[in-house]
Amino acid sequence: MEPVALVFAPHPDDAEIGMGATISALISQGVRVVVVDLTDGEPTPYGSVEIRKNETHNASSILGITERRLLGITNRAVFDTIENRRSVAAVIREYRPEIIFAPYWEDAHPDHVQACTLIEAGRFYGKFVKSDLPFEPYYPRRVLHYFSTHLRPRFLPSFIFDVSGHLDRKMDAIVAYKSQFVVHPGNAARLDAIRREALFWGDQISTEAGEPFVCRESLRITEVKALFSV
Repeated sequence: MEPVALVFAPHPDDAEIGMGATISALISQGVRVVVVDLTDGEPTPYGSVEIRKNETHNASSILGITERRLLGITNRAVFDTIENRRSVAAVIREYRPEIIFAPYWEDAHPDHVQACTLIEAGRFYGKFVKSDLPFEPYYPRRVLHYFSTHLRPRFLPSFIFDVSGHLDRKMDAIVAYKSQFVVHPGNAARLDAIRREALFWGDQISTEAGEPFVCRESLRITEVKALFSV
């Protein structure tokens, strides 16, 4: 059975910005990647619900994402509520991923901060046995945090994923959100910054490009081959 990774994003484009190249790499290596957008991302200055829907479809096609869900939480109103925990837990129980990806917990955008807390709480709710949640109880092994922040925090990643050969696809997927990065004059410069960051992290591991991740828990290595490839 193919491994499953569930990527939660506060808004459409956050998954692409934070780990678009990793998503492309995972899919190319046979991982079933499911992206769950908590909100539709609207309103924004140059977007609309329909525009963002089409942009999300285009970005997903570029990365090879064939399964993407919209949870339907109101944009700018993402909170760690019981109702939202249940919604996140239901998705986790449905797809039963080995790994969950969530945004980093430190950010200027309240939706990102709350999304992190909500997803971790939803992970815990997913294992409840005596509940009326749909599907069977399930608890993913790990939550890995990606970076799609409005800050420039100093951090030491738990690991950097080698995304050599996938950076251009990531950038094309981000550009697919034209209302956010092409039409929007204030965000156009972010494209160069995002590419530079990927090149920087790649340089840290002596490769073409990389994307950093943080895990609150210790990571276990049992394969000798994996140890020597670190």
